[in-house]
Amino acid sequence: MRHYPSDSPEAMGRLVALTLMADGAIDASELRQLDHTDTIRRLGLDEAGFDKVIHDLCNDMLTSAHRTPAGQLELDVDNIDLLLAEVQHPLLRKQVLRMMLDVVNADSRLSGGEAVLVAEAMKYWEIDLYEVADNAIPSLRVRSKARFSQAHA
Repeated sequence: MRHYPSDSPEAMGRLVALTLMADGAIDASELRQLDHTDTIRRLGLDEAGFDKVIHDLCNDMLTSAHRTPAGQLELDVDNIDLLLAEVQHPLLRKQVLRMMLDVVNADSRLSGGEAVLVAEAMKYWEIDLYEVADNAIPSLRVRSKARFSQAHA
């Protein structure tokens, strides 16, 4: 796996991209969720930058991941931890985990790969689920209040 600078948009974007692919395919509802929550911009990337992160992740997976008998590529926990280690700031960790959870929840199904990835992020970063609720993360509070105001206007 290639290395990105700590807390860089690419390092955080790669974790969101990995979450998109954790169930074996990128679902249209997951892409709509990225759009709805303005995730790519909040990562500090533009569309082309995020596309490059996805492309680079796919290339890295081809060389670093384990291939299952069904032909899917899987990262082991050690490789996942290397990616998680590139996000070091506690607030950024919470923001990225919230973005990952938004992707996972987009299709209303939790796959095994998604469960492993999210559980490992929570364990590695020592974050409890309640810490990533919309009202627990400063940058998400504003978004949640705005959504609430729009819904009740």
